[in-house]
Amino acid sequence: MLVGLAATATATAQRGQPAVPNVPGPMWERRTPEQVGLDAAKLQEAIVFAKEREVKNPRDLEENHYQTFGREPFGMAIGPIKSRGEPTGVIIKNGYIVAEWGEPSRVDMTHSVTKSFVSTMVGLAVGRGLIRSIDDTVGPYMAPVLHAETPQLMSEGGRGKWNARVPIALFDTPHNRVITWKTLLQQTSDWEGTLWGKPEWADRPSNQPATWWTRDRAEPGATFEYNDTRVNVLALAALNVWRRPLPEVLRELVMDPIGASPTWRWYGYDNSWIVLDGRMVQSVSGGGHWGGGMFISAYDQARFGLLTMRGGKWGAQQIIPEAWIKLSRTPTAVQPGYGFMNYYLNTDKKAWPNAPATVFTHIGNGTNAVICDPDDDIVIVARWIESNALDGLIQRVLAAIKK
Repeated sequence: MLVGLAATATATAQRGQPAVPNVPGPMWERRTPEQVGLDAAKLQEAIVFAKEREVKNPRDLEENHYQTFGREPFGMAIGPIKSRGEPTGVIIKNGYIVAEWGEPSRVDMTHSVTKSFVSTMVGLAVGRGLIRSIDDTVGPYMAPVLHAETPQLMSEGGRGKWNARVPIALFDTPHNRVITWKTLLQQTSDWEGTLWGKPEWADRPSNQPATWWTRDRAEPGATFEYNDTRVNVLALAALNVWRRPLPEVLRELVMDPIGASPTWRWYGYDNSWIVLDGRMVQSVSGGGHWGGGMFISAYDQARFGLLTMRGGKWGAQQIIPEAWIKLSRTPTAVQPGYGFMNYYLNTDKKAWPNAPATVFTHIGNGTNAVICDPDDDIVIVARWIESNALDGLIQRVLAAIKK
């Protein structure tokens, strides 16, 4: 193993790159584009392109919610929602800031980029032996989960009501008993049920209401369905394994070691408080679909992107197991453009034709995108940009690399 690491370091040095790549300290160093081999004029063209393609949705994200997800069954927001800022971005090359626009220090919702933090929590649990294998079924890891003693809540229409005296049972149906950690991570579990007053069928429901409660379940791993209730199931399962609030674990094991600011916050819902080892703990959400999720700055998004792009390593320190990053970037059989949540892959260059096939992106609604290009050691954070503009943005940034 040590011989292999030495050989890798030697090969890296021969390519003219430092054996231990540069990572930012508390004050992130900047370089001019020319200092890192980029054309400043072309990089500016990329920034103008991004700023001109601001998403058309309202900046008032509560208004936006009720124009979009809020129109679904059980669509009422149950977590915090924060109005967003202007189009924003940061470009990192070789670990240095080379360009930025908008309000990169502003803390905004990052929506489903949060899912990559959920899967990171599972990866760290696997790395520490708290989860023996991602192919294990999840049910045997779960203890009874009790709501905290808060007033009984009821979602609109009377459905989804919960009672603090009744344990939450996530995996007590024949179908749910065979669901594994892997299928939850890949969004192929087809988990059935209601969590925090949100039935899984109510997230992006089909146009056949008669089937919402009655359809046959697909075998776990057989079909891909992007579903926030199931992501929240995974977050609650991870909380059960860690027996600590996930934001606390994330701060200690990831965000503090990579020098993130103290401004990010990870929220759950009004009704996602449970009793855990004698204290009230909030189970966090995997996005902002009903409010909540990660509230974070573009600078801190860029730090996380740099960490995942470099295989979970921060300088000489392995923060996330390298094997976990490789698994996260492995195409899902039934959805080759998706790895573990929320690693979007450029398999066969289908997602972003103008980018290398090795590019992957943490994406959330908004659009929020943390674009990772390991071949060129570039991270691009683009916030509040039209989703169909990402390929054009990547194309323009890569065009700035001096040959």
